[in-house]
Amino acid sequence: MPAANELLSSVFGFESFRPGQAEIIDAVASGNNTLAIMPTGAGKSMCFQLPALMREGVTVVISPLIALMRDQVRGLNEAGVVAGALTSGNTEEETAQVYAALDAGRMKLLYMAPERLASGATLPMLRRIGTSLIAVDEAHCVSQWGHDFRPDYLRIGGLRQALDVPMAAFTATADEETRNEIVARLFENAPPRIFLQGFDRPNINLAFAVKDGPRRQVLEFADARRAQPGIVYCGTRAKTETLAGALREAGHSACHYHGGMDRDDRRNVERRFQQEDGLIVVATVAFGMGIDKPDIRWVAHADLPKSIESYYQEIGRAGRDGAPADTLTLYGPDDIRFRRSQIDEGLAPVERRSADHVRLNALLGLAEAMGCRRQKLLGFFGEESGPCDNCDLCLTPPEIFDGTEPVRMALSAILRTGEYFGAGHLIDVLLGKTTDKILQRGHNELSVFGVGQKYDRRQWQAIFRQMMGRDLVRPDSERHGALRMTQVARPILRGEAQIDIRKDTIRLAKRQRTAVKTLVSEEDAPLLSALKAKRRALAETARVPAYVIFTDRTLIEMAETKPDTLDAMARINGVGAKKLEKYGTTFLEVVTGLVSPPVHPLRRKLAGRNQGDVFDRLLAAQAALANGENGHDKPMSCSASLLAKVASLRSADTHAMERVLGDRRAERFGTAFLKVLHDV
Repeated sequence: MPAANELLSSVFGFESFRPGQAEIIDAVASGNNTLAIMPTGAGKSMCFQLPALMREGVTVVISPLIALMRDQVRGLNEAGVVAGALTSGNTEEETAQVYAALDAGRMKLLYMAPERLASGATLPMLRRIGTSLIAVDEAHCVSQWGHDFRPDYLRIGGLRQALDVPMAAFTATADEETRNEIVARLFENAPPRIFLQGFDRPNINLAFAVKDGPRRQVLEFADARRAQPGIVYCGTRAKTETLAGALREAGHSACHYHGGMDRDDRRNVERRFQQEDGLIVVATVAFGMGIDKPDIRWVAHADLPKSIESYYQEIGRAGRDGAPADTLTLYGPDDIRFRRSQIDEGLAPVERRSADHVRLNALLGLAEAMGCRRQKLLGFFGEESGPCDNCDLCLTPPEIFDGTEPVRMALSAILRTGEYFGAGHLIDVLLGKTTDKILQRGHNELSVFGVGQKYDRRQWQAIFRQMMGRDLVRPDSERHGALRMTQVARPILRGEAQIDIRKDTIRLAKRQRTAVKTLVSEEDAPLLSALKAKRRALAETARVPAYVIFTDRTLIEMAETKPDTLDAMARINGVGAKKLEKYGTTFLEVVTGLVSPPVHPLRRKLAGRNQGDVFDRLLAAQAALANGENGHDKPMSCSASLLAKVASLRSADTHAMERVLGDRRAERFGTAFLKVLHDV
């Protein structure tokens, strides 16, 4: 079995594994059933792609989206790995090429959607091609508690049993309940090794803001990040279109995306987002899972997501390359009411609706947090952490006050009006407004009428919003959104508990900071721009996403380290042997500004390795002896292939040199070559 470290370097161009990868790769390559929960950007795909190269046979990858499969196949092919996908989007020629590679025994990874498992021809085909491992991407799709449930994922467990091969499943978001269902459905009677790598994404800045002109808030956030690729998530299809138009009017390159669009139009947006620099996609959650673009610099939510898991998954599309990324989530009382009613009016069983309320409550708790948001977010997933210094509340701590008195006033108003009214009417009661509605119902006679004049309407709106966020009150769908008190609120109403709340920030919504973290120093920025321009030109010619050539992270390292030889270029993370051969000289010329001299293909293959330095020293030793020690003998030389063989010798002595070079060349060069090898 090939060594994992060697393949990581030679094929993918990385010198070391990311945290947690090595243990997972070892388990998968050794044939253990495996479940790995890893944060987005932690390198999940490497954890099944590399074992596929280490094992005999074909690794079948079950993946949810065509775009995701195509991107991974393109990336593998660029790295010199034979991979293919069987999808409904294939041309006849593409499908024929996949089957030809399978029949010839050349293919190592075969991607397919779970829907293909419904075909009776799939299982016999997978047996015929020698399937030795099943990898399941986005494994949370198998769970009805997950946020992207796909019924066809339920067939995968039966496939594993029918083929009797090990399985490795991967996901970025799965709480304990979801993990248990993944194990039950995919690994029945064959418990997997579980790797929980954590959920922290320290490079992502977390921020929430109460809605106060949400279109303006999104435009300001995008303006501060002009020309950087981003995603804006909206709660409705109509809003995606209007907000994309507003961004275009403001001079941004932007387009919309939602499930009601024609399939070709959606694919065009997906293609543009992958290939264009700086494009903003304004979308519903239909644009989500499977987005494999590593250099998304920001994600904004124009509306509150449906749960804390959805929020984590959606912001996780930013900063997958590890470079700084920003997020902003806008929310208001209408969002909370909408999400509550979605749950209450759904067709899910009672226990599922209850669990969905818990997940929404966790997100609302994050929105109304009084301390570090990252601590709050990680706490939901069972992790502990210190303050992150990279969220809005760490950077600007909120003002907090004892809100027990106004909260008790609000709860009392809810009860005394029979839990039949929404926040608007209740605020009128507390402010002592003599509206027709109040007079008709006699609410001006209540003891709570006018007791809340210490606060204005906007402050009361903020208090009610925070009460909803803390799950003290909930809208009742059967009473047209009227607020009802929960059991959590009763100790406060009875005077048995106190509650702190945040001061209202809605009067002057905080302007988003415009100082965006740069990817490189000011000195290196021009070179990074030049490298990106070269990458974009190559990508457009090849009609592939730019990051398939090299990721931003690789170009950043080039700009910072400025390699001046192919050996130095080969040591850049992300520059594997195949990419060095294909693009190394081109990017080296951008860095150095010089035309690189031609390099023999055999020498290029040794670039970045010890044998490359040895090859150069052997070449110099040969040049010194080309005409013999006295300089008057008949010229003689060794071919590049002979020098490469000598450079790769593990045990060097006179006999080995004669065996490789032959008697005549060994007589002239053997002693000098042995000295080079022994001096290494």
